Order: sequence, then structure tokens, then C-alpha cells
Amino acid sequence: MAQAINELDDRFWNRLIKAIDDGRVVPVVGGQLLSWQIGGSTQTLQQRIAAKLLANNDFDLNGRVLAPMQELHHAVSLLKADADINVDNLYADIADALEAECAGPDFQLPTALQQLAAISSFKLLVSLTADTLLAQALRKRVAVNEIVHSPYLPTSEAGDLPADWLKRPGEANVLYLFGKAQAAQVYAIHDEDTLEYSHNLLARGANVPARFLGELQQRSLLFLGSQFPDWLSRFLLRLTNQNRLSEKRTSAWLVNDAVSQSEFNTFLQEFSRETKLINQLPPAAFVDELYRRWQAKHTPAAEAAAGQEQNQGGDPASVAFFISYSRATDLPAAEKLFQILQEQGLTAREIWFDREAIEPGGDFQKLIFDGIKSCRYFLPLISAAADRFDEKFFYREWDAAIDRSKAIRGREFILPIILDEDYRPQAYSRVPDEWRSRIDFGHAPGGVANERTRDHLKNLIRELRRREQV
Repeated sequence: MAQAINELDDRFWNRLIKAIDDGRVVPVVGGQLLSWQIGGSTQTLQQRIAAKLLANNDFDLNGRVLAPMQELHHAVSLLKADADINVDNLYADIADALEAECAGPDFQLPTALQQLAAISSFKLLVSLTADTLLAQALRKRVAVNEIVHSPYLPTSEAGDLPADWLKRPGEANVLYLFGKAQAAQVYAIHDEDTLEYSHNLLARGANVPARFLGELQQRSLLFLGSQFPDWLSRFLLRLTNQNRLSEKRTSAWLVNDAVSQSEFNTFLQEFSRETKLINQLPPAAFVDELYRRWQAKHTPAAEAAAGQEQNQGGDPASVAFFISYSRATDLPAAEKLFQILQEQGLTAREIWFDREAIEPGGDFQKLIFDGIKSCRYFLPLISAAADRFDEKFFYREWDAAIDRSKAIRGREFILPIILDEDYRPQAYSRVPDEWRSRIDFGHAPGGVANERTRDHLKNLIRELRRREQV
């Protein structure tokens, strides 16, 4: 039967992270993650926008308190009851308030969103709010395909998950389940809107992203800080399941401050055995712990140790490709190339790819140089943005590769790849002259290898596999 998880032990986290890395978990992001610690208390984006909306319409609460975790919908309901206020104008008012809030000089993305977006195993994500903060956080790492569900959008603006989304490296897909804020009635701002959007999904009405919903029904869902009433929580669980909840085959975890709804809990206990309630940690703290543990597993040290364990007693050259790049400027492009190499048949452990955005410390430096000494191919990624630096760690990686190349004869080792749209090997002042004069550069604009470069990488991997069979 469904129950609260009593202890978030190592086994729980290991299982969850394994499922995430396998692509079987989709985070569903609610308003509680859009929060900041201010003066010792937590303030959410919803609270801020509700306060601005009431102030802009000169509405006095007269001592009333907005419903916790429902502040914006409650504020709209109060304004809707005022005969002098045109509800149609509130959509533009809220969109303006969101834009103003996020455009301030001191504005920072919520830490929880930044941490969630940094978990590169997430390719599908759902936003239950109409703001674009989740997409903004993701764009620091990867390209984002935004898919908006709204029955009131023009058909030309509607979309769905691309059929080939799994073959698009370096891209994340975000579904706005209840619309995306605009100066028009194309997103939900009150309870009746939410009901209509829910009905549209159920009835498969206008602009329903059927392909995205189909993927959700085949995966486990991690609900993070949703603030919906009982009826809507039940509906979302059923909508994202292929069968009756009592026959549920995938998992769902509800991480929420408000999990003490006795009727909802009883319903889950009786009818949804695979739905787990998590209330030991607030949603933001849960994401912080998930990010910490995921990051620890995916540091170069952890991945190198895993690779060494896997290859123990075998070929000492356990790393096939070493990706060297400017972490400050080219991480999204490097992510895409990393995915392309895996599509060509390499495992993650066969690719040295350091995702850290800071210069490595002494221990990591040794691991990095060990990787360069043992890899089969060294891929320095080149861009105009990186070429502006006169001092960065990746130059030391280049020097180590050049030094090793002096002892290699009769085969390729260094394969420079240009990330810019323009293919001009002579345009980069800090690229070693010997590369330009002796090596054929590859081309992968934004990290997406062109046909010639992709074919070349494929041939190298085929040769690598032939060597392994000898």
C-alpha cells in the first residue's frame, strides 16, 4: 500500500539516482521550489506576484491572509469578486509582474531550480507554474525546447515533444502543463482556469501534447513542491498513468510540505501502492540533497573510479575519448558532443567528460592528466569565446596532449573540433600552430557534429571496437 517513506537512506537515494540516470524519472516542478530565504523565512515567487498584483490594483486585504501555497489564485479570486476590476486584464498584469520581478538587478534564480537544472540526466521536465524560471535555469547548461499546453493558444503556437527527442543530444524538453505567462488568456491564473485546462487534457481537446503525455505515462514522476488541492493531485496522478492507479506500474514520489491531507493520504494508501509520500525534507532541501548525491556520483573522480573498477585487469587505456573544453564558455556544446559520442556506441565510462564549472583541485588534476595519458583520442573543443582567455586550465590539458603526441606514430591522437558556426581554423590565435598545419579540424557548431565529423568519429569508434576484439 502507498505510504510515507520513513527513512531517506542511502539505498533510497541510490535507487532514485540510478533511475534518473537511466532516463526513467521526470521531475514535475511546483511553486514551492520557486522560493528564496529572506530574513530567516521562506518567500515564494507566488507570494511576491500575489502581493504585487494586489498592490497594483489598490486592493486592501483588511487583515485577511492569503491561502498558503495558493496565494496567487486566492488573490485573483478576491480581485475577480470586485466589480470594478476586469479579470481579463489580470493575465497581462501577472505577466508584467513576473517580468518585472525577474528583471531586477538583484534577482537570482532559486537555488533549487539551478540545482535541478544541473542534473544533466533530466531530458524531460514538467512545470506546473506559468513562469519561465525553470527554462532559464536549464539554458545555463543546455538548449531548451519549450512545449506549452493551452487550449487557447493559436494552433500555430502549439507544439508537442519532437518524435526524435531521444536523438537530440544537448537538449532538454519542458512542458508547461497549465500554460505559459503572456499578456493574453493563455495560462491558468485561478481555480476555474485550472479546471478547464485539466478538462482539456482529459478530453484530448485543443493543443494537447499527446506525445509528451505518453512519455510521462511510461516513466516515474518526481513531484517537487506542487501546491494543488486534493482533487487536482489525484487527477494529475491518474493523467500521467496508463492504467488505473490501483494497477500502477511506475513509481511516483510526492515531495511536499503539505502532505498531511488525511483524505488524500488515505486515498493513496488504498488505491495507489506505487505512490510514495516524502515529508522528511522540504522540497528545496530534498533537491539540495539529490543534487549533492548526484554530483558526487558524477564527478570525474567517481566516474574514473567506476571505470577503473569496470576495466580492472583489462586494457589500461580505459578512456576512449577525452573531451577538453572551456567550462566557462562551452559546457552546453560539450554536453551535446558527449551525447553524440554515446549515440555512436560509446558508454559514458569510455568518455572523459568533466562537467565541473570550476578549475579542478590537485587530486582532480592528477586524474585529468592520467586520463590524457591513457585515452585513445584527445578532443580539444575550440571556440571564439574560449580563445579570448589567455589563462585557463584547458590550455594545460592541451599541453599534456601535445607532449604525449610526440611519442605517438602512425595514428591519430589529437582531433580538434571547432564549435563556432564559421569553420575557420586559422581564426584562433591561441590554437597551437602545429595543429593548424598538420591536423584536419572537425566541425560541430554548438556541439552538433556535421556529417563529415560524425562519420569520422564513427569510423574511429569502429576501429576501436576492432582493436578490442583482437
